[in-house]
Amino acid sequence: MAIWRVRTAGGERVARGPVEAGPTELLEGTLDALLAGGSLDAPADGPVPAGSVVLAPVAGQEVWAAGVTYAASRTARNEESGGHDFYDKIYDAERPELFFKAAPGRVRGPGAPVGVRADSGWDVPEHELALVVSADAEILGYTIGNDVSSRSIEGENPLYLPQAKVYRGSCALGPCIVPAAEAPAPEELEITLRISRGDDAVFEGATQVALLRRRPQELVDWLFKAQDFPAGVVLLTGTSVIPAPEFTLRGGDEVRIAITGLGELVNTVEVVGA
Repeated sequence: MAIWRVRTAGGERVARGPVEAGPTELLEGTLDALLAGGSLDAPADGPVPAGSVVLAPVAGQEVWAAGVTYAASRTARNEESGGHDFYDKIYDAERPELFFKAAPGRVRGPGAPVGVRADSGWDVPEHELALVVSADAEILGYTIGNDVSSRSIEGENPLYLPQAKVYRGSCALGPCIVPAAEAPAPEELEITLRISRGDDAVFEGATQVALLRRRPQELVDWLFKAQDFPAGVVLLTGTSVIPAPEFTLRGGDEVRIAITGLGELVNTVEVVGA
């Protein structure tokens, strides 16, 4: 059974329920306590009230991300930066690229808008497997992530990465956390992306997590080398489906990301910082 975070009339709660059907029963405790304690198991605490709203499955956790973890991402990043070899070096290095993506409370959930910057002319969603990790660096579960990015800002100068990656609405997670023991093995997961503009699909793509250059636990181990996460952490693992250079997200677009066994994350796009 998947773990959900919901808003009820009495406040935010953790719940349990099937990926397909949604949350059905409330659980005792908080998501922070579960990840701090190293287990997604908790006693039931009654049914989910009618009218409850599904939220992003993250509470006090920071969200971090890994970059250039797929060969396609390396190629795209080299091209957008004007042919420099920065990203070849990252892809081949022992140390992965890891960067901060979103502070607690700033992640968008299912149905909420994701943002593209008004001062960027080239923006894409990045559909990624997200690892839900305990305070002791154990991968407890998986969810779906959207690492929205400004390719124009990052391509202008790699030192602009924080502005290209970290801004209002740049990160979405959901719809739920599937415990690692109940999810398909990472190498069996397929990730699909569909972007719609009005009634038309303007981009579709798919990839397999089996193409990930680094093992998920390897990325987690690097993240924890000099960091502490008392309430756990979420780590995005990178993308390998890159829309063509002439494509950019627009306000009003709908982004649908699905991963085998983890459900579907759907968000619309808004322009931020105008």
